[in-house]
Amino acid sequence: MTHPFEGKAAALRERYAELKAQHPKMRIRNVAESMQVSEMELVAAGCGAIQSILLKEPPQAIFKELGSLGRVMALTRNDWCVHERHGVYEDIRAGNTMGIVLGPDIDLRMFFSDWKFTFAVNDDGRQSLQFFDKAGNAIHKVYITDESDRAAYDALVQKYTDPDPAWPQTEAPAQEEDTTLPEMPAAMRADWLAMEDTHEFFGLLRKHNVSRLTALRGIGSDLAQQVDNGLAERVLEDVAARDISFMCFVGNRGMVQIHSGPVKKLMRSGPWFNVLEPHFNLHLDTTAIVSSWIVNRPTKDGWVTSLECYAENGDLIVQFFGARKPGVPELASWRELLVGYCSEPLAA
Repeated sequence: MTHPFEGKAAALRERYAELKAQHPKMRIRNVAESMQVSEMELVAAGCGAIQSILLKEPPQAIFKELGSLGRVMALTRNDWCVHERHGVYEDIRAGNTMGIVLGPDIDLRMFFSDWKFTFAVNDDGRQSLQFFDKAGNAIHKVYITDESDRAAYDALVQKYTDPDPAWPQTEAPAQEEDTTLPEMPAAMRADWLAMEDTHEFFGLLRKHNVSRLTALRGIGSDLAQQVDNGLAERVLEDVAARDISFMCFVGNRGMVQIHSGPVKKLMRSGPWFNVLEPHFNLHLDTTAIVSSWIVNRPTKDGWVTSLECYAENGDLIVQFFGARKPGVPELASWRELLVGYCSEPLAA
C-alpha cells in the first residue's frame, strides 16, 4: 500500500533509519531533535516500525471519547521528566481552550490553545493515540494495554480517520515575549498571603507580571526557599520509606498530568531517577534540575507546601505536594517532611 504522504515520508524514513542504526536505543523524541524535525513528522512518515493514521480535527472531539477505551496508560512528558499513569479516563470536560479529567487514576489539566494533530499509532504492535501541538511536539499519549477495550479503540479510530489526509503543516509556536519584571513587586507578598486556594497562584503571577522564579526568589524565605537540587530524589525516597501519600505534577505547554498516592519501588538508572509502580511510572532526569524550591502557600484549608524543580531555561520540570483534596487540610506527615528540609522556618 502506498503511504499517504509518500513524497515527504520516504526521505524522513531513510534519515530516521540511518540515525537509528547508529543509535538503536535513541527515543523518537531525541531522534527528531537530532534530525531537526518534529516528532509528529516522524510519526506521520511512518518511520521505523510505525504505522500511523491521521485523525480528524479538533483533538477535543476525540479526547472526549477516551473513556470508552477502558483502562489505558496515559503519558505526559516534558524534556526532563516522563509521567505514566494507568487508569480510566473519567469525568472528562473538554472545552475550546481548557479541559480537565478528574478520575481517581487519570487526573489531567488540558490547555488546548496549541493542540492541533491527532494520530492513531501502531508502533511494532503497540497501539496508541498521540496528540501533538501546532509545532508537532507531543503533548499527550494514550497507550492501549492488555486491560483496554481494543474494539472500542478500533471503533474510535475508524470514526475519526481523516478520509483525505494531507501532510500536516507545522507552525512554530507563538514565542511569548518575556516582559515579566526582573524584580518582584512589593505588593505581591500581601496578595500571596491573602491566597485562599493554590490555583490562585498563576493569576497572581499574571497580575504582577512576574515569572515563577522571580516570585520565588523575592517573596521571602518563609514563603519560598531554595534547597539542594538533590532533594527531589530524597523526597521520593522519604515518601516511600514513610508511606506518605503525595501528588506528582508533570506538564508541558498543553497538559499537566497528576499522580496521587503512595509509592514504594524506586530505581536509579544513569541520569534518571525512576518510580516503577504497576500503575504509576515516573522518569526524572535529576541532572537537568538547576534550581529547587520549597514553596509555602496559604489556603482556606491551611498552609500547603510543595517542592518545585526547575530547568536551566526556567521551565518547571516537576512539582510534589502532599496528597489532598479541596476542603481538606494538608497531610501533617507531608508538612513535617518538607519543614524538616528547610534551613529557615516557614510561615505557619
